Amino acid sequence: MWLSDEQANGLVAKHGSPLFVYSKKLLQERAEELVGLRMPFGHTVRYAVKANPHPDIIKLFDETGLHFDASSSYEAEKLLGIGVAGSKISLASQQSAHNLPELLAAGVRYVATSTRQLELFSEATKPGSRLALRVNPAFGDGHSNRVTTGGANSSFGLWHEYVADALEFAKRKGLIVDRLLVHIGCGVDPSLWDATTKSALNIARQMPDVVTLDMGGGYKVARTSGEVETDMEQIGGVFADRLRQFAVETGRNLKLEIEPGTWLVTHAGILLAEVDDIVDTGKDGHSFLRLNTGMNDIIRPAMYGSQHKIEVLNESAEQVEYVVVGHNCETSDMLTPVPGDPEKIAPRRLRKAAIGDLVAIADTGAYCAAMSTKGYNAFPSAKEILIPGA
Repeated sequence: MWLSDEQANGLVAKHGSPLFVYSKKLLQERAEELVGLRMPFGHTVRYAVKANPHPDIIKLFDETGLHFDASSSYEAEKLLGIGVAGSKISLASQQSAHNLPELLAAGVRYVATSTRQLELFSEATKPGSRLALRVNPAFGDGHSNRVTTGGANSSFGLWHEYVADALEFAKRKGLIVDRLLVHIGCGVDPSLWDATTKSALNIARQMPDVVTLDMGGGYKVARTSGEVETDMEQIGGVFADRLRQFAVETGRNLKLEIEPGTWLVTHAGILLAEVDDIVDTGKDGHSFLRLNTGMNDIIRPAMYGSQHKIEVLNESAEQVEYVVVGHNCETSDMLTPVPGDPEKIAPRRLRKAAIGDLVAIADTGAYCAAMSTKGYNAFPSAKEILIPGA
């Protein structure tokens, strides 16, 4: 935990709990690391806004030189409202944009993810306009089947066998497809990036106007000691080697784009909550810590069986096995499931707790405040603050 117990208690005394605390220092360090990657023909880092759209985080990343990936026309609209230049926004959405002409007029860069979206773009613009195409490369990967975004079981992107038809349509309409986006999932095994890049470049060979290859996001972070975090410098080297080889073989120098979300913000977030109650189910059952937060603030454990480090912030020398649960009226509102299996519980050894103790839940910067059952049971959402950080 990058936040000390003293800091945590002081912040909760001032702002109340539950409370998301984000470290500006850690966010900036991550962003600067990616901006500093060396690519043979240049690169752009796009922050996947859906991971955490907090305005202060957006402004920080904008100032640090990041561009942005919007997953809906509403996200793109929000970015423009915060002050991000349209030229720094790329829109790749499952749902067709509700305001496409306005976004294009603002300079937002468009990614067609289906034949229909390609048609809608042609109707909203004029010949000579440029756009990107997201292609499903026929395989995917991720920390869970629920976050795999490639392959026959995924609706994301245009199926790779339809690329030629899409290019023919674009040619008839006078459109130029100059970017290719390939994204296979979230929490991708680092060993797969070489094969994924090769596959993407094979698709790019069919697309003569493509000058930028966007390899999406999904860069794995380690939330527990047993997980392996993606070394972005190492993966950057894989990208660079493949792009150089492609240039030698084709004479085409492709710029790289990446769209990290989780990797940028996960470790910078801590959720502070309080022990509201402690109950048990007898000598053969479990002891439960009931917190004043839950799936209306953090749904990842209930949805994916995701693991987050949890600490009781007191000075107790005694440890007890607890099942940590949320305050929503749902059995699934549990923060200590078996890894990868939200149907089963896995008690944690934690400091012996008392009602009123603070609890810190680590690595909650991504897909927690942004992806939750907001308003469920009418509980208010946790407040979010950005601090200088450790």
